[in-house]
Amino acid sequence: MSSQSTFNNFLFLVPKGLHGAIIFVSCLLFLGNLQAQDLELVKKIKIDTVLFHANPTDSIRVKQIAIVGNKRTKPMIILRELPFQEGTRIAKHDLERELLLAKRQLINTALFVDAQVQPILSDSLVEMQVVVKERWYLFPLPYFKLIDRNFNQWWVDQKRSLERVNYGVKFIQNNFTGRNDNLDIWLITGYTQQVTLRYDLPFIDKKLRSGFNIGLAYSTQREVNYATSDNKQQFFRLDDRYLRKLIRADLTYSYRPGVKQRHSFRIAYVDESVDDTIIKKTPNYFVNQEKQFQYIDFNYRFKFYNADYNAYPTNGFLFEGNLYHRGGFGPTQLWLINTRAVYALPLAKTSFLHLEGLLQMKFPVNNAFTDQRLLGYGSMQMRGLEYNVVDGMKGGILKTTIHQKLIGFDIRNPFKSKTHDKIPFRLYLKAYTDLGYAHITNPKIDNTLNNKVLHTYGFGLDIISIYDFVFKIEYSFNQLGKYGLYLQSRNDF
Repeated sequence: MSSQSTFNNFLFLVPKGLHGAIIFVSCLLFLGNLQAQDLELVKKIKIDTVLFHANPTDSIRVKQIAIVGNKRTKPMIILRELPFQEGTRIAKHDLERELLLAKRQLINTALFVDAQVQPILSDSLVEMQVVVKERWYLFPLPYFKLIDRNFNQWWVDQKRSLERVNYGVKFIQNNFTGRNDNLDIWLITGYTQQVTLRYDLPFIDKKLRSGFNIGLAYSTQREVNYATSDNKQQFFRLDDRYLRKLIRADLTYSYRPGVKQRHSFRIAYVDESVDDTIIKKTPNYFVNQEKQFQYIDFNYRFKFYNADYNAYPTNGFLFEGNLYHRGGFGPTQLWLINTRAVYALPLAKTSFLHLEGLLQMKFPVNNAFTDQRLLGYGSMQMRGLEYNVVDGMKGGILKTTIHQKLIGFDIRNPFKSKTHDKIPFRLYLKAYTDLGYAHITNPKIDNTLNNKVLHTYGFGLDIISIYDFVFKIEYSFNQLGKYGLYLQSRNDF
């Protein structure tokens, strides 16, 4: 299915009065891949001012690239992110842009807490000095995580129940061999009993383009979300036995032809089963209407990054598209297409407009409960509807947010550290509005949010800090006449 037909199908679902607004926002998202200048980062790069007024025909040659501060990271991984190499000629009027791009791409590897690219000029030659501060890579951390879709649902709907918490130990070794590879071992208990082993090596070839990821997981749980009613999840629990079991093995091949583009191809085998009690409550829990569901799935994912900071973009464009196919044993076929795009447009020195569009379609249409989860799950979240879910086989969300930087400051680390001597904080005020829609063929009578345009709005405060930490305090309103304070800890991409 082409992207044009996908978009037309989405427009068919939405009332005609909103077509113009959707087309306008979609055009803005498309234009997001045009790179804008990040004025705030430019200030941190010191260049001889004569370069800014140089003749456009003048150029300099990169004589040498010196890397400082990389205790674990291999030099080839750092050089891979730079937009220039030794011997590259750079027009003098482009030098500022190239240094900014180099810094941006190094930070977005998530390997460093800071990176600076400093030119040392000598006539028509330049030596590039790359100074990096590496992150901590080994994290044998205690694990504590709510299993509910968001904090408010756990705090209010589930009454802060500690039975709905996963806890255990995560052994995470990032940058395992200095090639930006990661080894994860998770030993989790609580709501879900889970053992996970995963290894990710992004580069296995000399050209640093191909990589792979392999994972094994086994999990069980005593409680299952078996249905929705009144626009909310319904749960059933038994303490004397497990109601759901899952075994999963997957292998992913990744291809990264350039700094901004990433492709991945994943194949997985999944064996999932539920107790007879769940099938009695919801016969159509699985698409094959049996208690055990075995299948092989394939997923192709494309990502495009062209933003100043992927975890919280203030300038640039991000895009992700997925094509998923589930096949295997029996009548289990399912195709899924979803896309997500984020466009951040600077409005002034300390403010920016944030536009986000999400679209998801599944076919063929079926009545399996596990296939109809849509709004309220994963990234398909509407601010102000945190307590609700909306079933559907196709739908989308449009989000618009205006951000104003309130303050930025550093706190000195109370613990002595050469690489983490300061902890940065940035605070942004924001105002936002969301539009959403989820279509289902035969909606339940008490689920009143299907097949209609949903609208929410609100204001809030975002706190951004080290290690891609993003904490959101939001006060939202929805069309049901409900409002409240919501807390989120989630990156924008």
